[in-house]
Amino acid sequence: MPMPPFDKCSWSMSNKDEQLKRVRAATAEELRRMARTYDWSKNPEAVLGWMMAQKGMDLSSALVVFFNGDPGRFNYLSKKDVPQEFRGAARVLDNICLRMNSGFYRVRAGQKLPARAKLDAWLDYQRADRAEGRRGRWILDEGIIEAALIGKRQPPLAEEPADIDAIRPLQGPGAVQGFIAELIGPGLGARLQRMLPRRG
Repeated sequence: MPMPPFDKCSWSMSNKDEQLKRVRAATAEELRRMARTYDWSKNPEAVLGWMMAQKGMDLSSALVVFFNGDPGRFNYLSKKDVPQEFRGAARVLDNICLRMNSGFYRVRAGQKLPARAKLDAWLDYQRADRAEGRRGRWILDEGIIEAALIGKRQPPLAEEPADIDAIRPLQGPGAVQGFIAELIGPGLGARLQRMLPRRG
C-alpha cells in the first residue's frame, strides 16, 4: 500500500517504526514540513529527535518546532521534577536548543520566520530573568540567533578580481623589501630595508 503524501501524514495513525521509515525516506524539504507539523504527544524523542538532528533542518523550522513543544511548561522545573511522560520531549527540546546555540541550524535564503513573535517574547522573558537573577532550562543565545536572522537579509559580498597591475611592482628582486615598506610606512620601512640582506 503506497504511503500518503508527506505533507498529509497523520502522526496519530502510525507507530514509531512506521514514522521513522517515513521520515528517513523524506527529502530535506519534506523533512522540514513534517517536523513543523509533528505531534509532540506521539514519539518526539525517537522520531522528532532524529529529524532535528539532520543537516537539512534550518533555523526557521527549528524555532517553529521548538515552540511547538511548548518549552514554557517545564522551563523553570528541574530535570527530576519533569513528569516521566514528558522527559523525552524535554530532552528533544534540550537538543534543539543546543543546536540552535551552536549554529547547527542555518538560515535558508528567502525563508520567512513564522515563529518571530514567539521568539521575541521568549527573548524578552530571558532578559527579565537575567535582571532578576533567574534562569530557565532553555536559554537561547540571542547573539547567535539574531546574527543569523539579520545575516540572511544581507546579500553576499561579490569577490573582486585581483588587480594584476598592482601586484606586478612587487615581483622580482626587492619585492619583499618593497612590500614591507608599503605595509608599515616609509620611515620604519627604510630602516628595515637597510637591515635586510641585499640581492645581487
